[in-house]
Amino acid sequence: MSLIGIAFGYSRTVLSVLLFVLVAGSLAYRDIPKESEPDIDIPIIYVTISHDGISPEDAERLLIRPIEQELKTIEGIKEMRSTGYEGGASVLLEFEAGFDADAALRDVREGVDLAKTNLPGATDDPEVHEVNFSLFPVLVVILSGDAPDRALYRLARDLKDAIEGVGEVLEVNLAGNRDEVVEVIVDPLQLESYGLDPALAAATVSGSNMLVAAGVQDTGQGRFSIKVPGLFESVRDIVGLPVLVDGDSVVSVGDIAQVRRTFRDPATYARVNGKTAVALEVSKRSGENVIATIEKVRTIVEDQQSKWPETLRDSVKVSYSQDRSDQIRTMLSDLQNSVISAVILVMVVVIAALGSRSGALVGIAIPGSFLTALLALYLLEVSLNIVVLFSLILAVGMLVDGAIVVTEFADRKLSEGVPRRQAYLQASQRMASPIIASTATTLAAFLPLVFWPGVVGEFMKYLPMTVLITLMASLLMALIFVPTVGALIGKPAELSQQALRAINAGESGELSSIGGFTGWYLSLLSRAVKRPIQVMMSAIALLIGVLFLYGWIGLGVEFFPEVEPENAQIQVRARGNLAVQEQDQFMRDVEQRVLDVGGIRTFYTRVGADANSEEAEDIVGSISLEFADWRQRPKVSQIFETLRERLAGISGVIIDLRKEEGGPPVGKPLQLQLSSYYPELLAPAAAQVRAEFDRMKGLNSIEDSRPLPGIDWALQVDRVQAAKYGVDIGKIGNMIQMTTGGYQIGEYRPDDSEEEIEIRVRFPKVDRTVTGLSQVRVNTESGAVPVSNFVLRQARQKTGMLKRVDGLRVITVKADVNEGILADAKMRELEDWLTRAPLDPRVQVSFKGEDEEQAKAQAFLSKAFMVALFVMALILVTQFNSFYQAALILFAVVMSTVGVLIGLIATASPFGIVMNGIGVIALAGIVVNNNIVLIDTYARLRQTISDPVEAVLRTGVQRLRPVMLTTMTTMLGLAPMMLGINIDFLSREVTQGAPSTQWWTQLSTSIVFGLGFATVLTLVVTPSALVLQARCASWWAARRARPMSAA
Repeated sequence: MSLIGIAFGYSRTVLSVLLFVLVAGSLAYRDIPKESEPDIDIPIIYVTISHDGISPEDAERLLIRPIEQELKTIEGIKEMRSTGYEGGASVLLEFEAGFDADAALRDVREGVDLAKTNLPGATDDPEVHEVNFSLFPVLVVILSGDAPDRALYRLARDLKDAIEGVGEVLEVNLAGNRDEVVEVIVDPLQLESYGLDPALAAATVSGSNMLVAAGVQDTGQGRFSIKVPGLFESVRDIVGLPVLVDGDSVVSVGDIAQVRRTFRDPATYARVNGKTAVALEVSKRSGENVIATIEKVRTIVEDQQSKWPETLRDSVKVSYSQDRSDQIRTMLSDLQNSVISAVILVMVVVIAALGSRSGALVGIAIPGSFLTALLALYLLEVSLNIVVLFSLILAVGMLVDGAIVVTEFADRKLSEGVPRRQAYLQASQRMASPIIASTATTLAAFLPLVFWPGVVGEFMKYLPMTVLITLMASLLMALIFVPTVGALIGKPAELSQQALRAINAGESGELSSIGGFTGWYLSLLSRAVKRPIQVMMSAIALLIGVLFLYGWIGLGVEFFPEVEPENAQIQVRARGNLAVQEQDQFMRDVEQRVLDVGGIRTFYTRVGADANSEEAEDIVGSISLEFADWRQRPKVSQIFETLRERLAGISGVIIDLRKEEGGPPVGKPLQLQLSSYYPELLAPAAAQVRAEFDRMKGLNSIEDSRPLPGIDWALQVDRVQAAKYGVDIGKIGNMIQMTTGGYQIGEYRPDDSEEEIEIRVRFPKVDRTVTGLSQVRVNTESGAVPVSNFVLRQARQKTGMLKRVDGLRVITVKADVNEGILADAKMRELEDWLTRAPLDPRVQVSFKGEDEEQAKAQAFLSKAFMVALFVMALILVTQFNSFYQAALILFAVVMSTVGVLIGLIATASPFGIVMNGIGVIALAGIVVNNNIVLIDTYARLRQTISDPVEAVLRTGVQRLRPVMLTTMTTMLGLAPMMLGINIDFLSREVTQGAPSTQWWTQLSTSIVFGLGFATVLTLVVTPSALVLQARCASWWAARRARPMSAA
């Protein structure tokens, strides 16, 4: 007994399972994590190494190389990128997408621990970080007001610690905050007169700032703990510290210096809408629920705020910026409305064609399949994001196909007078084979996409995963749940006499009696099957003609669709030895011009560059823009035009406007990386490439990573001359440090601070100048000696940052493309120039960023299409046991691409590598379904009808309604997404062009146009090809029979 028969025999069990799925799926939908884009694991881990005051060249030699040596053997590394900069270095490891993050993190930490022993003694412990590779945090908490700096920083640090205690938060970066420091300001003359040396002072502080746990004394009459407390507890302890003793005279720190607890010199500033603030940039961990994370952060902030003193609550304002949860709620709401729209459109068509009772039966398949899929995704710990939601929209039209075919067949049997239970059992058993085959071919089309490698694959894999789960659920719905329910409540649809005559004539009656649309189709099909060769040749000619037409029009290709962003950045770049105050002045000039631009909700300014960023080295600050609701503002391209006009007149800066990337993060569209074993060759080669970028039209925001123009001061020590005075480089360096950030002589931890505070000795501000470098005096046995006696001060070209990839020095040139310009076209132009450009052959050139990902996606999708075709061919040959009929269906798949190209020509759109590529593969799985059902029906009719033309005509009449129904449901389900229309059923508002629909317009257009064209093929070309097969078989049989009869 078959599974279907068993299900009919235990209908109560089947109904109970259906009820469980509906209830459990509803609960899963309520609890499933929700976010906008899939939260993929960016396969990047980086190591930062800090060494105060180290130059980029020394950072490369002393910090980067030892770390690289230990990390390069880690398994799975795709690329290792290193950067040496003033004050430290970073080593970034990029792994293959889909990597085991925990294992990689463990391996990196072990490698760093091994490399620590080879680092200089003054280097801080290296830090290993995970990466959330977004320019935009999920939430920015902003503290602003009239409170003193110390109070504001203290509140910010307390909030940072509290927020980082949330498990879902990866890290919180403070912008506008300055670390505390104890400054010991000592006059050079005082230092010289007492003959003091900074290193000696450091040893004195170290010996006086310690806790000695002397142990326990057990006298037999008691047990006592003994300790010698000596830790500094306040600044007063440092002031009273003796530094020089001569007989009964004692010179303390307070006698020769000013000691104050203050903040480090500012390296960055933060402002919100032009007002000074401290900002906490909150980044979440991969895989965590954005909405839930932000709610927890807000709760913690409100809880901490309630504990502040009343004066601080009144003076310090807490606000939020770049709240991603609002954006996610809007986007998910739009897509959920699109799902509802698709379901309604599909149900209208089904009920109109099959009647309310049969339509309701088909309708069971939609919530049943959806909720089963959501339950499975919830159990697999997959979030509900825009890719998953679009997958459900894509599946709406497909998942009812099987239910339509079964219900329509049962409807026919009911109209013939077959009992209800028997009609649905026959329908389920009779259609099981073609439905399983058609579902299997659809699954075969989507299955290769699950194995898409790289970051783009990690991003898009949720589409095939969701479609596969939904279609498998729809198969169970079509063959078990819908027929079981139909056997209990089904009844024949009330059909007109004309429709009944058409059904009866299609089964066994007179075909000439059929009228209406079916009669018109029959007339067309009759003419087509008389000339099958001409029909086939016309189809092939159309395929070739459209391919040539598309190539001639030349619409080009693009990587990922342009999506209206919610956020953007104004990156301000300037060159030269700029002080942070000068950088801040540039940023204030920019702010004054843009703060009143409409359509922007929040301006968040950050002064200073991030040394560990992948962005340009010459960025002096950035303004993050949070746009207003897309319905109430101009398009971002128009806002950018306004910004460019306003910022055009600022001299000395380069303005770079950056949109938030939609889809997988790939950086700027054009990225050319130059590398060589000979670093001196890179700058001239980069200059040539940069000149070509500047010459090319249609590019903007061009940047390169060549060393920035500027001056570094090098103090060359004559070791021989210094040795005559008994001075070494360490002693000289200590004194020189006094003219910069100060020489660290120790640390202490006061009661009101959770972190250790550095104690630094430095000269007064008047002595901290470039000319003061030569006037520094070093105490020797012969007295104080000017360092100019054995130090030569030289101005050198500023090095800036040194970048390495896989152990080679590199320079990268990047650019954005103008609105309406295809990055691929510019890439081809650049490739053509490189074939003619006389670059040194020792310089290696490679394309990175979007082009690299586009090439990978193109290669994978081509292979995936071929694999899908092969698997479908296997299923079809197994189903029909005929190579010809399998080849015929695969020909229909190839022909469906004509419809895709027609759609692109009609909409004047470029071919999207990712979205149109997926559309073509998805279309392959959809197109075969109608052909399988049609050929299966023809094969069964041929068992009783000898004339192939009559069998084809009756097949066409019988399958016209289900073929048209399945096509209409799929096309109507995707129509709102294709047109960019969104209907809000709660507010009864219709909008067009929402960002959520822009993602999927290309993919929807591919399927709608391709399926519409393929349906014509299915109803006209496929029957003609079946007649041609029968005629060829008859001719071959007759030809073989002639020699036999002659014999």
